[in-house]
Amino acid sequence: MDEIVGKPQPQSGDMHMVVGGLVQRLRLPWLEAHHKRSHVLAIFGFISAAISIALMAALAMLTRTPFVFPSLGSTAFLIFYAPLTVSASPRSTLIGHLIAIGAAYFALLVTGLLWHGSALDAPLTWSRTCAVALALGISSGLMIWSRTPHPPAASTALIIALGIVINPFSVLVMYGGVVLLVLQAIVINRLAGINYPFWNAPPDAR
Repeated sequence: MDEIVGKPQPQSGDMHMVVGGLVQRLRLPWLEAHHKRSHVLAIFGFISAAISIALMAALAMLTRTPFVFPSLGSTAFLIFYAPLTVSASPRSTLIGHLIAIGAAYFALLVTGLLWHGSALDAPLTWSRTCAVALALGISSGLMIWSRTPHPPAASTALIIALGIVINPFSVLVMYGGVVLLVLQAIVINRLAGINYPFWNAPPDAR
């Protein structure tokens, strides 16, 4: 594997290990002979992101539900680019998004905007501004306090606080998308020989 991926570049995150493991597992040594390592990493990034979101989009199309939402894309990038970090662990990913959902609903409730529709359909008001600020502030604080940092979850808080998705069933479906993405990460990273955690990040995770 070391011969395939070589010394990692700073911008490659942990992806060099994932790619190296997959190349070794799938017995594709020709990748080393015909492509520069940066090209292989870029191809893997393209394939992993495209497949992950394509699966979500297909489910969204078939079920007519919001399986695809903006923060899911950044979650996908994080768990494949830096799978051994604390923020990419299943615990941080699942709890982080859950915290964001709860914080956003709380923010909408205290500002009286729980059933006021989307901010995209009307001018931004002071109430909406407070809801967005409160949702993001609570999410950030609780993720830090609970030691479950997951930056993409901040986008989830904003999506709900802005009223773009507030129906409880739709939010539940959104969270189901996060769960499916975590399961994909476990399968792909483990297939590559990466010790991606089933829940907590390893003690020495950064």
